[in-house]
Amino acid sequence: MASQADAKFPLHEAAREGKLSVAESLLNANPKLATTKDDDDRLPIHWAVAYNHLPIVELLVSTRSFDPDVEDGSGWTPLMIASSLKNAEGDPILDLLLRKGAEVNTKSVTGQNALHFATSKSNLSTVRTLLNNKCSARVKDKRGQLALHRAAAIGSTPIIQLLLKEGRSPINATDIDGLTALHHAISEGHGDAALTLLKAGAETDKRDGEGKLAIDLAPDVKVRQYILLAAEREGIDL
Repeated sequence: MASQADAKFPLHEAAREGKLSVAESLLNANPKLATTKDDDDRLPIHWAVAYNHLPIVELLVSTRSFDPDVEDGSGWTPLMIASSLKNAEGDPILDLLLRKGAEVNTKSVTGQNALHFATSKSNLSTVRTLLNNKCSARVKDKRGQLALHRAAAIGSTPIIQLLLKEGRSPINATDIDGLTALHHAISEGHGDAALTLLKAGAETDKRDGEGKLAIDLAPDVKVRQYILLAAEREGIDL
């Protein structure tokens, strides 16, 4: 049985459930349903993207009223939602939204752009696609964090390398707690990510808001020794 919310917003329900024929019938009867927000302050396109229903997305973006940068209540655009989904190499929904002119550098209410979301979910192919479409790696969110801080915190060496390539992202920027990407990598125990940052030129003498060096944040002796020995082999003084 459909819930009261589903009955009130039938196109949203069809978008969530991937019911293409139902969505087509609803739109033919009332095109304005595509621009109606539900109680979550979302349009059908937001739900279609969130549930990865490509045929519904294709239907909705083909409407005359489609706005590729429409935001939900949290300031999330369809592109941000697509960027936060874990997808295989080559995401057709992401590519479609970009072809439709989605703005890659729109920020959410917390100051994040699509690159922050893709990085947080370790979506390497999405990060690559966004960077190739001029999504900035220099945008800081409201916590002062770059996508690089996120990449370091999750220990994704490939994403760190992509973000640092050709100077896309500053390497020694600090967040509101005074933490650099190196601080984040070491504090989360990601030795290989820390070494990648060190080899790329991360400064070892920067102190956070509590006066601690990045190496001081190693969660245990094993991680600390691994990083110290690896840095020594590279001729880097910690």
